[in-house]
Amino acid sequence: MPDDVAALAEAFEAAATDTAPLPRIRAAARIGAEGSGVRLCTAMLFDRDAMAVQRIYSSRPDEYPVGGRKPKRDTAWGRHVLLRGQRFEGEGEAAIRAHFDDADVILGLGLRSIVNLPILRAGRCVGTLNMLWPQAALDAGHVMTARHLALLAAPDWF
Repeated sequence: MPDDVAALAEAFEAAATDTAPLPRIRAAARIGAEGSGVRLCTAMLFDRDAMAVQRIYSSRPDEYPVGGRKPKRDTAWGRHVLLRGQRFEGEGEAAIRAHFDDADVILGLGLRSIVNLPILRAGRCVGTLNMLWPQAALDAGHVMTARHLALLAAPDWF
């Protein structure tokens, strides 16, 4: 998280008056980039019936456009994050390749670690906030940043 708590508060106060789509998610992506070096931030809605996620926000729309869908039925990641509502932390190329069909794109962007945070409503996952870094190993700061920003960004989705 940024050292300056006032800057964090200011970003989210500005988001409250922002009329562009998904201002809190955009603010979270900006703070993640500035505060902990996030190089890709996406937000996905979860369609439980289809067992798929659809992108509603991307900090890199050229590589990851809004609207993109990913099937997650019968995947370990889908069971862990979407059905059980548990955070996923992936470190290094092997973890990314094991869990993501688009691993070549992720790795091609120089990204080597990821935190996927389920957004829960009444105990059920409704979406995810996803943050990726170039470092192959996550530290406590990466994970804490992602957790805090997911909590701050979540009210924007509904």
